[in-house]
Formats: sequence, C-alpha cells, structure tokens
Amino acid sequence: MTSAGRPQRDGLSIGAVLTQLRPEFPDVTISKIRFLESEGLVRPARTPSGYRQFTEADVARLRFVLAAQRDQYLPLKVIKEQLDAADGSAQPRPLRALREGDGLPIPEDFAGGHEVRMTREELFAETGVDARMLSELETYGLVRPGAAGFYDADAAQLVRTAVALTGFGVEPRHLRAFRASADREIGLLQQIVAPLYRQRDPDARQRADEVVRELASLSVALHVLLVKTGLRGAVGG
Repeated sequence: MTSAGRPQRDGLSIGAVLTQLRPEFPDVTISKIRFLESEGLVRPARTPSGYRQFTEADVARLRFVLAAQRDQYLPLKVIKEQLDAADGSAQPRPLRALREGDGLPIPEDFAGGHEVRMTREELFAETGVDARMLSELETYGLVRPGAAGFYDADAAQLVRTAVALTGFGVEPRHLRAFRASADREIGLLQQIVAPLYRQRDPDARQRADEVVRELASLSVALHVLLVKTGLRGAVGG
C-alpha cells in the first residue's frame, strides 16, 4: 500500500513484457501475447482502468510457452494442460512431445515451410517417376503443380510414395479412393474453421491457422490408427 492507502501498482505492462521477451523470442508481438491470454495460457491481472498488469511469474509462464512452441513443436492445448497440471509447483515440469516416438503427425507438420520449386524435369530426376505415371497421377488429382507450373516438396514426397506403391502392384488409378477420402477430410476441417476465418479480430487469423494445424494432425493420426487397428484385425495380429 502507498502512504495514501492506495494499492501499489507494481505489475508489468504488456509493453514491458514484450521488451523482456524479445531478446529470446524476436518474433513475439503484443498480438501474440494477447492471443496466448485469450487461450488461457496466461492470466494477467487488470487495473481498475482495464490495463493488463503482468507479474514476473506471468512472464516466466509466457517464456515457457514460447520455448515449448519453438523448441518442442507442441500444440497450445498440450502446453496449457501441462501448465495447468503444474500450477501448484514452483516451476513447470519439462514437457515431452505429445507423440514422441509414436510416428504420428504433429501440428507443425502442417505449417508452411521453405518453398521448394521444381520443374517437371527436376521432379523426374528427384523421384524416379516417368512422364506416363506423372500424367496419370495428375489425371486422378493426386499431384497438382502450382499456379506457375512448379512442384513443391510435398508433391515430390507424394510422387515417391506412389512410385513405391507400384512395386506392390498398386497403380495410380487405385489411389483415387485416397484422394476422395482426403478431400472429404479437408471439407470437414474447412467447415469447422470457416467461422474463425470470418472473424474481424486481428488475432483470429493466427488462432484459425493454429486450429487448422491441430485438427489436421488429429485427423491424420486418426486415419493412421484406424488403418493400423483394421489391419491388425484382418491379419490376426
């Protein structure tokens, strides 16, 4: 208390928090901090005037969240669960990756990376596919070059996988069912996140992108597990 009996304002403003975090996390912004607050990962107090007042514990929590995202590629939901479980302890326990060692996808697998631009000839050399098979894959919608006619790293990986399947007698026409299944999953995910993308909140786009990545990783993981358990039953494993 002050000598006048008023509460002492000893918290940190959001700008001061940003200043503390920037040396370690150059990409952090005020919008990012507000977004993490909206997701319940930090809960700063408010002054009577409505200004955020962060404690040093809040800053430590933010630093922990940002490091977990950057270094361990954990989705926010998992980070929040771990932090909530650790709220009674002096320091949060180290986090382990949700799917460590199980081979299932994580949200960051669906984030944009460095763009790779390959010509058709470079794709032939990179993957071993021939012109006939590539044309078939394109006909069935399995591989799609970009607007400028280049192929990216995902297209190359997809072609490699298709080439490997031909060694077992699986032809491009057999893969149409995979394309149809993927399109249905994509349509479902688009329906779920469409309302988020329509929001005018400047943080909504970032939150929607994060939700898309988490949903995509869960969707693919579910598909993998369904195939795994189905085959186990079919082969008696």
